[in-house]
Amino acid sequence: MRLFLFCFFLLVPELPAGDWPQWRGPSGNAISDESGLPVRWSASEHIAWKVALAGLGVSSPIIWGDKVFVTSQQGIVPAQPGELPLLARDDQELASRERPIGGRRLKTDEQNGEVSLIVEAFRKSNGARLWKYAMPATGEFPQLHEKHNLATPTPVTDGKLVYAWFGNGQIVALDMEGKAVWKRHLGVEYGTFKNPWGHGSSPALYEDLLILLCDHDVNSYLLALDKSTGKERWKVDRVKGRISHSTPSVVKGPEKDELIVNSSERIDAYDPKNGKFLWHAGSQRQTPVPSPVFHNGIIYLSRGYRNSDFLAIRPGGQGDVSESNVLWRTPSGASYVPSILYYDGLLYVTNEVGIVTCAEAATGKPVWRQRLGGIFFASPVAGDGKVYLVSETGETFVLRAGRTAEILAKNELGERMLASPAISSGHLFLRSDGTLFCIGNHETHEKTQ
Repeated sequence: MRLFLFCFFLLVPELPAGDWPQWRGPSGNAISDESGLPVRWSASEHIAWKVALAGLGVSSPIIWGDKVFVTSQQGIVPAQPGELPLLARDDQELASRERPIGGRRLKTDEQNGEVSLIVEAFRKSNGARLWKYAMPATGEFPQLHEKHNLATPTPVTDGKLVYAWFGNGQIVALDMEGKAVWKRHLGVEYGTFKNPWGHGSSPALYEDLLILLCDHDVNSYLLALDKSTGKERWKVDRVKGRISHSTPSVVKGPEKDELIVNSSERIDAYDPKNGKFLWHAGSQRQTPVPSPVFHNGIIYLSRGYRNSDFLAIRPGGQGDVSESNVLWRTPSGASYVPSILYYDGLLYVTNEVGIVTCAEAATGKPVWRQRLGGIFFASPVAGDGKVYLVSETGETFVLRAGRTAEILAKNELGERMLASPAISSGHLFLRSDGTLFCIGNHETHEKTQ
């Protein structure tokens, strides 16, 4: 596929380091401590570079040093037949703007030829493609929602290896030059990856472990692999029929680290070193997607699905801690898909039709509400006193963080976007279905160094 660059390679200065090694950034809290982050851009302004990807996907970009890594899928895996539910189905004007991945509905009879799973690395400073790794997609394919494909999980890196996981269970560990170190196929080895609408959870790193949540209708389990070799270190079987598209997160508990899982049954906590069950909280919730965020000893979490509740939980304890450890719970108004953002004592919660609630982190009480009018799958990120919210319809809303609702800019790129942004070196990295964008004004950025 052709490479599209907005700047000549030799004219673009090197960007200083600023790693974003996993979905939601270095600590999983979607916060950057950088300054000079962009406010305004369009399809023709303040685009440092853009590049066409080898395939389609909705995984987020990750960054290490001067490399940006993105996964995608080439070829067609058909979506579930029939009319599929729209996220904004209660708002007909917004729902009319929702689109399948790639912009068109794919049919079962269009599947022919090989389906490939792709990992690409690009130079952060200028968008040059450094390498491309491709492997055939094998085994049984899940029936997907038409809004995404097998390249939904976001990869993760420790700076030595890049771990890319795909929606049929295949996983590969690549070195920084794109050479495979080990591979596994969980869909073949442990059982089918059938999950309503397809698999969405991303891999998580903890010490020398790669942790994978596989909460699926037929087969639900939590798995830890040795990150260097791919060998199983521990496996916890979970109740059959649990559903989760959420990415697990490790937080620091009062006595030990705790692995938090948001699923349809409840919220569970495990010891990430050995998979031992610790505690649970909350009640059943259909199809959870959001992941927890952790700050100053408190877990903040939207349970997901329509008009979700959100709550604050203190880690620690044993068994059911729904009464003892839940500090507060707001019964409605939270996100279906996006995770909560904690920033400077406030929580930012976005529902599916773009109503943003800013709430006190200490109490959950609302500070303000603002309707943006977008369709939100991507989770918000923040830095430099700004909150960034990306809509499926290609707009990124930039809000001033704080106790007063203020929209600084609404920036349109005109491409479908479900992936959450990454921030590095004073730039915002956005991924549409098939394009990677680096947003920022290089001249302005240089002056702030």
